[in-house]
Amino acid sequence: MIIGIPKEIMQGERRVSAIPETVSLLIKDGAKVLVESGAGTGAFFSDERYTAAGAIVVDDAEEIYSKAEVILKVKEPQFNRTKNRHEVDMMHKGQFLITFLHPASPANHEMIRNLAVKGVTGLTLDSIPRITRAQSMDALTSMSTCAGYKGMIMAMNDLKKFVPQIFCAAGAIKPCNVLVIGTGVSGLQAIATAKRAGAVVYAADIRPDAAEQAKSVGAKPVPVDVPAEFAAGKGGYAAVLPQEWLVKEQEALAAVIPQMDIVFCGALVPGKKAPVLVTEDIVRSMTPGSVIVDISIDQGGNCAITSPGEVCVKHGITINGIKNIPGLIPASSAWMFAYNIYNLVKYLAKDGNINLDRNDEIVASVLTSIDGKVVHSGALEAMGL
Repeated sequence: MIIGIPKEIMQGERRVSAIPETVSLLIKDGAKVLVESGAGTGAFFSDERYTAAGAIVVDDAEEIYSKAEVILKVKEPQFNRTKNRHEVDMMHKGQFLITFLHPASPANHEMIRNLAVKGVTGLTLDSIPRITRAQSMDALTSMSTCAGYKGMIMAMNDLKKFVPQIFCAAGAIKPCNVLVIGTGVSGLQAIATAKRAGAVVYAADIRPDAAEQAKSVGAKPVPVDVPAEFAAGKGGYAAVLPQEWLVKEQEALAAVIPQMDIVFCGALVPGKKAPVLVTEDIVRSMTPGSVIVDISIDQGGNCAITSPGEVCVKHGITINGIKNIPGLIPASSAWMFAYNIYNLVKYLAKDGNINLDRNDEIVASVLTSIDGKVVHSGALEAMGL
């Protein structure tokens, strides 16, 4: 099996899908590994280290895509300006692509359709089920840890005031108020980071267990009054709310957000479009100079007016829609990601080839395109199909 590791081309992305340690493991398992020159530089892994691990370093991305049977990437395929071609156009029928495809995000629908037309079998890491045997493959959880930590630091950096309480010659300055929406892995990390910085932290989550966990790490709960039977889905993740309850959640958040200096948006439903919880009217109600960090933007965003991949000021509020936050701490995130994706490849590979048992829960969850068709349920739903 020939595995290709292309260099990530999204602006600001410094992660890599395989590090020298995991390359050695792939080769030990019988694979041949092609690594594009410079693929690991952003995460501080030189070409020489990949060569020492047994990889073949290739200068041309197109050679990687043409020769590899399996492509491992961090981010979804992009337009390669150097080659003046989209990465999907460099792929071939029968090839496997394993990466974060975010197939439910509207911005990716055309790319997902093109993968299917091309005959590429796409497997998306954002749909790994939360079950015990898939834990070591759960890149979404790993990257959520990074996004929660770094996302909150970015929010505090954009805020034009002190975060902790400050006593000075002029008197006392109150600490800032932070609201974390969605208290899964990223939200809990964001709460812990804000608490360490001295903020007063509030948290909102429709799942009773998640709300209780947020309280246990020091956040003040914001009740959203969604019945428990609607709140939690498979594996403990949040469920897609019926419209009437989504509106009630928006109303509950609208009552507290005007008092917040930072709003951290991290509410996600795996494999689905992110719920819009912060409407434009809610943004208008915030105090000018406040900050929203929308780490759910890869799946569409929790804030209605987040600009994907950009930091913008709208209605006097700084709204951060940067899409590759874990890529900003590549030394840690690349290590985590590389082991997650290696564990998935090892799980799927049988007798030196990728073999997909579509009755397997893990395969059924991550499979996005196969045999010329889009098959991912979240993508089909978001596409209106």
